[in-house]
This record gives sequence, C-alpha cells and structure tokens, in this order.
Amino acid sequence: MTKGIASVIAVLVAIVAAAVGFLAYQSWRTNAPPALSTPYHAVLLLNGQAFFGRVQSLDSEYIVLQDVYYIQSRQHPETKQVANVLVKRGQEWHSPDRMILNRRQVILLEPVTETSQVAKLIGEQAGKGATPPAPPAPPLAPPAQK
Repeated sequence: MTKGIASVIAVLVAIVAAAVGFLAYQSWRTNAPPALSTPYHAVLLLNGQAFFGRVQSLDSEYIVLQDVYYIQSRQHPETKQVANVLVKRGQEWHSPDRMILNRRQVILLEPVTETSQVAKLIGEQAGKGATPPAPPAPPLAPPAQK
C-alpha cells in the first residue's frame, strides 16, 4: 500500500512541476517585448499622431525613437491641391535628436517593411543628403557633487 501511495505522490509532484514550468514559460513569453524585425517601425499614438523611426528599446516604460519621420500635409498655393510629404524630425527649432515616448500613449507599433512606400521615401531622403540619422544619445552624466 505504501508503494502505491508513493507512486501516486510522485506522479502528482511531476504533474505539479510540469504545470508550474508551463505557467512560468507562458508568463515569461507574455511579458517579453516583441522582436524588432525591421530597421524602422511605425508608431501610432493615442492622440492620432503617427511617427516612423528606429526603435531603440522596448524594455522600459518609455520607448525611444531615433531617426524619426512624420507625414505632413502641404497645400500647393496655386492649385490648392494637398500632398502628403514625409518630413524628417530634427529641423524644428529645438532640433530634437530623438523622441522619448511614454509606452502608455502608444496604441500600436508596426514594422515598416523595406519594400514599403515609407521605407522607399526614407531611403530617397537619405540618398539626397538629408540630415543623417542621429548618433545614439550619450548617457546622462551623474549629478555634480557639491
């Protein structure tokens, strides 16, 4: 009788161990950030703005985008025809070299395939001598000690 109970306990322990291992794996897989499979990604924010850029990391509460582009609608003064133009961020008065986005404001993050129209326009701008991609941001200096 004790051999039978020991066998049942051993089987139950094995089942519980397998279940705990499976749940741990599922939790790890669910919490892991998605793989960044392309050089550029489209980022859509809660306020409706869309940006295209190089995602540096998805591991924190903030998403850092570099080499950022956005679409701007421009109206021809004579014909009044509206055209959408891809604009490289960084030409603004404060000359930003990156965007730091709160991930709670991001609705979606999608890869920009290299054959897409956006990727082709980015390539054209880079080929025309547009502002080159910004280098990675230097680390923040520690606060000065008094």
